[in-house]
Amino acid sequence: MDHDNIIATAHAMADAARAAVLPYFRSGALVAENKAVAGFDPVTAADRAGERAILEVLEAERPQDALIGEEFGTRPGQSGLTWVVDPVDGTRGFMSGTPTWGVLIALSDASGPVYGLIDQPYIGERFEGGFGHARMVGPQGECALGVRGERPLSEAILFTTFPEVGSDSEGAAFRRVAESVRLVRYGMDCYAYALLAAGQIDLVIEAGLNSYDIQAPIAVIEAAGGIVTDWRGGPAREGGRVLAAAGRAQHEAALALLADL
Repeated sequence: MDHDNIIATAHAMADAARAAVLPYFRSGALVAENKAVAGFDPVTAADRAGERAILEVLEAERPQDALIGEEFGTRPGQSGLTWVVDPVDGTRGFMSGTPTWGVLIALSDASGPVYGLIDQPYIGERFEGGFGHARMVGPQGECALGVRGERPLSEAILFTTFPEVGSDSEGAAFRRVAESVRLVRYGMDCYAYALLAAGQIDLVIEAGLNSYDIQAPIAVIEAAGGIVTDWRGGPAREGGRVLAAAGRAQHEAALALLADL
């Protein structure tokens, strides 16, 4: 892998997505379509514009790579490397005006994600992990990323996006963990994973994710010293039930409570 070229391409993708998406945020004219058969799964012109911008960068810079995106599916490649992207992770937050959404960009090989970016265009924060890098850039400059480390579950801060956390049994498993921690916050979208990598919180627990929701967070969190698995302790790169932790102690304690579904 040409790490320098990959990193430059990822940042170019994130820059292009920022430029494409930001004009829609809090514009007052955003229309959300529902792409779900049941329930509500919104998509907007911002989602599509962001993914088109990412794809244009890929075609110009690394046409040999594959891409999996939320909005336009799979673009085949020949290199054995795949970009896994979500141009607006947290569309519900986006359409509500909250800055918890982000642009997710990951590069994966056969083993899973090896590099990732979590970009929050409105705040101007970018979290990066992989190839020896674990850092963020924001309004206050650049700094290294690093998780909080091990602490008892009773002292942990836990984030998730939806209070129900999937099915009834998944929700019950989540509540066992929630009842054991110090603080629980909801509605955070991908920004929760960025805050875990930045050393602000201890746990993120979610269910029903897709690969494009979690591969960039995996790369960033692991580069910062954290742990991301499914609820059984296995790989989480395909999505589903995800547990991200800032230390082994929190991870093992949460796993024990989540295992009884």
